[in-house]
Amino acid sequence: MKVAILYGGRSGEHEVSLASAASVVRKLDRRHTVVLIGIDREGVWRYQSRAFLERARASESGPLEIDLNAPPVAIVPGKGLAASTPRGLEPIAADVVFPVLHGSFGEDGTVQGALETARLPYVGADVAGSAIGMDKDVAKRLWHAAGIPVLPWRVIRAGDMEEGNGEPALKAVEREFPYPVFVKPASAGSSVGAAKAANRDGLAAAVRDALRYDSKCLVEPFTPAREIEVSVLGDAAPRSFPPGEIAPNHEFYDYEAKYVDPDGAALLIPAPLPPGLSDTIRSLAERAYRVAELSGMARVDFFVSKDDESVWLNEVNTIPGFTHISMFPKMAEAGGLPYAELLEELLALALDRSKRRAALRFRR
Repeated sequence: MKVAILYGGRSGEHEVSLASAASVVRKLDRRHTVVLIGIDREGVWRYQSRAFLERARASESGPLEIDLNAPPVAIVPGKGLAASTPRGLEPIAADVVFPVLHGSFGEDGTVQGALETARLPYVGADVAGSAIGMDKDVAKRLWHAAGIPVLPWRVIRAGDMEEGNGEPALKAVEREFPYPVFVKPASAGSSVGAAKAANRDGLAAAVRDALRYDSKCLVEPFTPAREIEVSVLGDAAPRSFPPGEIAPNHEFYDYEAKYVDPDGAALLIPAPLPPGLSDTIRSLAERAYRVAELSGMARVDFFVSKDDESVWLNEVNTIPGFTHISMFPKMAEAGGLPYAELLEELLALALDRSKRRAALRFRR
């Protein structure tokens, strides 16, 4: 197949995408023809040269880079992708697109919508599933309505902090939750903008910081809990893999612990859980996946109480990390699906969904 890999992007997880995409390029079966399309920090898609791809493959480690002088890529509705050259638009042949993008403008449905207009098959959740998975508030409302256990939460919007300097919104949080509380943007990943607050001043500062990354943020009670994750794969009948556990050496699993500090966390795969509890978490992960209208893949994250082993669904990641140390491929491998075979299955799922969608009627 001709596989176009999208990587980079405008989000704060740009560097994570470069590392994830490098792993995908090195693990993807060489029988496929790979096309690299790097998205710079301004959001411009750039068609990377074949020589650039070969240099990336020749290195056994390190992230991909983006040639900022490479030709821009145009999305041609109904026709696919094309490189903008002095000779005009030159079509880019692609049977399937693999968006290895994290966070805003990649994991939130925007890129998926663009690929739909271009009539290109793509890996991962569709427009609706991506948007739901990205917005933690919307996702939690759906899960709560479906009877899936989630931590209680309050939403604070940017406008709430303008009313009385945020006093009414902050007091509403204090009436509902004791300190400490946890604050995070509703639609951001990799713990960007997330913080723990122990008092009113800390809460106000954390909320204002979170609202730098999104127009609304979530406030939740801070509960001593283990962080358990599950890889889920598939469409109508998703399947899960043995859960893994993150044991952070920081106060919580923040951006520094995930990507900067090599000793930021211990990754335990499979997680040391009683069989019954492991099965419960996997079942909840599959239910959450279906409720959120996900497809292709997702990493589903849980909290398990250190006191009584109560389980709460935390969030989903519709384009999880694909680096050599990322939990999603490692959990799949622990369940008997090696990294390279995982990539093949994701490509097959993308093509299958595209065929089903092409069979639908959109006019009488």
